[in-house]
Amino acid sequence: MNVLEHLNQVNDVEIKSVYDEAFASFGRVLSGYDFTDMISYMRDNTDIPENGNVYVASVEELEKFPVTKQMRDTLYGGMEIQVGYCNGRNNTYNGFEYHKGSEINVAVCDFMLVLGHSYEITNNTYDISQATVFFVPEGTAIEMYQTTLHLSPLRVCDEGFRGVVVLPKGTNTPLTDEEKAARDSIVAAAGEKATDSEARLLLQRNKWVIAHPEREPLIKQGAHPGVTGENKELFY
Repeated sequence: MNVLEHLNQVNDVEIKSVYDEAFASFGRVLSGYDFTDMISYMRDNTDIPENGNVYVASVEELEKFPVTKQMRDTLYGGMEIQVGYCNGRNNTYNGFEYHKGSEINVAVCDFMLVLGHSYEITNNTYDISQATVFFVPEGTAIEMYQTTLHLSPLRVCDEGFRGVVVLPKGTNTPLTDEEKAARDSIVAAAGEKATDSEARLLLQRNKWVIAHPEREPLIKQGAHPGVTGENKELFY
């Protein structure tokens, strides 16, 4: 029995492969790029925390590999990018984020992703039952489109997960005071015709977040508690 078959046996939600046609509206599997050096660096130089997750937006060593320039020049059309990582032991949905621009994930080991569509958010509320769980095999690189709701991966083994994360430069970094003021002015205008309700979800630079109310760390950071339904735990 392979990993995907086992995951479907021990969970009460269907888990699909990113190679399944169902992934097409969320993103695509990348080919033609050599991530060998990045994966080796991640295995040799990054740790998995004992609890929770760790996210580092930009790692100079990862950004020096030739494949980074290839991604910048092709996948992002010459726009500046950052290469970092997310490692951890997460096993619950917790919430979702999205960015304006694609995110590339490289699976250093097997993991799962819980994905949705940003256009299914209604009045800053998202029904978690609309989400789909995908299995990403070790060594696979995927592009997630900017309309794809996602958060950190979920582990499929006791050790946890490691993953490379590529995004437009500056994403997931703190808002400046000026940027916070611009966001807050829109939020404060709630009820007025010109109000953009999406502003309530803007948590960091190029990072819009909608959290499950049970996910206290996200709520304490200021994430909007708009995810409804069960904050499911996935087993392995």
